[in-house]
Amino acid sequence: MRIVITGASGNVGTALLDRLADGDDHEVVGVCRRPPAPAAPYDVASWVALDLAGPDASLALRPVLRGADAVVHLAWGFQPSHDTDYLDRTGVEGTRAVLNAAEAEGVPHLVHMSSAGAYSPGPDDPGPDATRVTEAWPTDGIDSLAYSTEKVAAERLLDDHERSHPDGVAVARLRPGLIVQRRAASALLRYGLPAYLPAALLGYVPLLPLDRGLSIPLVHASDVADAIVRVLERRATGAFNLAADPPVTRDLIADVLGAPAVHVPRGVLRAATALGWRTHLQPLAPGWIDLAFAVPLLDTGRARRELGWDPAIDSRTALAEVLAGMAEAAWAPSPPLRRRSVHRELASLVRHGPVTERSRP
Repeated sequence: MRIVITGASGNVGTALLDRLADGDDHEVVGVCRRPPAPAAPYDVASWVALDLAGPDASLALRPVLRGADAVVHLAWGFQPSHDTDYLDRTGVEGTRAVLNAAEAEGVPHLVHMSSAGAYSPGPDDPGPDATRVTEAWPTDGIDSLAYSTEKVAAERLLDDHERSHPDGVAVARLRPGLIVQRRAASALLRYGLPAYLPAALLGYVPLLPLDRGLSIPLVHASDVADAIVRVLERRATGAFNLAADPPVTRDLIADVLGAPAVHVPRGVLRAATALGWRTHLQPLAPGWIDLAFAVPLLDTGRARRELGWDPAIDSRTALAEVLAGMAEAAWAPSPPLRRRSVHRELASLVRHGPVTERSRP
C-alpha cells in the first residue's frame, strides 16, 4: 500500500511510522514543513517538504498524492497561539488542500485526525462518572479555543465534501482524547510551560492546584497509531472515538505525581492562565482550560466493534509515562519533537520572540 502521511514527523506521525515499520511492507511518504533526519523511525518514509498553510498547497500536494492508496492527514498547528490566522491556514485550509488534492488525484481513502475537542460540551458536569458520548454527539466545539473551532471547521469541510462527492474519496475521522507518549514530552512542554522554567521541576511538584471536577479522555500515541492502521486495512469510514480507561482526573494526576491535590476553582485557573498568556509569560491559551472542563468522555464502542481496537496502554500508565518524560525533557529526532532545554528556549525567545507570536517561515 502507498500511504501519504501529512504531519508525519509529529506526535502521532512518529508513533504511526513505528507501527508501519513493524507491519507489512508499505511505501510511505511523509509530508511536513521540516523533514527530519533519516534516523529511526523516520527512515521508514521518503519525505516531501511542504507547508500546508501555503497558498498553493493543494497544487503542490497533487503530485505527492498521485498513485496513493490512502492519505493520513495528521498535520495541525498549536503555536503561535496569538496568530490564529496562521493556525486557521494550517488546520482548516490545510485540510481543504489535502481533501481537494486527494479528490483530484483519485485517492480512494482519507483518514483525518479530528479530535474530542471538536465535540460540544458533554451532557453532564465534568467527572469520572459523566455520560460517555458516541460519535453521534454534536461537533460544535467551544468558541474560546482556536484548536476547537478549527477542528470543527475541518469536520464541516469533510461533511460538505461527502455530500457533494458521494462516490469520491472515502473518509474516516478519528476523534481521540489527549494523545501522549514519552517522545512528545519536550513538545508538550513547549506548548504549556514557560521557556524559563526547567523541565526537571516537574519531578518536584509540592502540590497540585486543580479544580476537583477535572476529567478528560486520554490515549497513548501508539494506540492511536494502531487504530489508524486498522482503519487503513479495513478501508473503514465514518467517525471513531479513541480513549483509554480510566478518565484522567485531578486525583489521578496527583497520585501519579505523588503530590497532594488542592481544589482551585476552574475560574481562578482560567484567569491566571489568561493573564500569563496575554502578557506572554506562559504559552498556554486560556481556551485550553475551558476545553479541559468541557470535553466529554468518549464511548469507544464503535472502534472496538468495527476495528477490533482495544488500547494496549491504560491511561494511568500513559500519563505516568509522559509526566516522567516531561521531567526528563524526553524527545525524538524530529523538528516538532526536538529536545527542550531552558538555554535553547531562552535563545529562541531572544532571537524570534514569544512562541505564541512567532512567525512561521
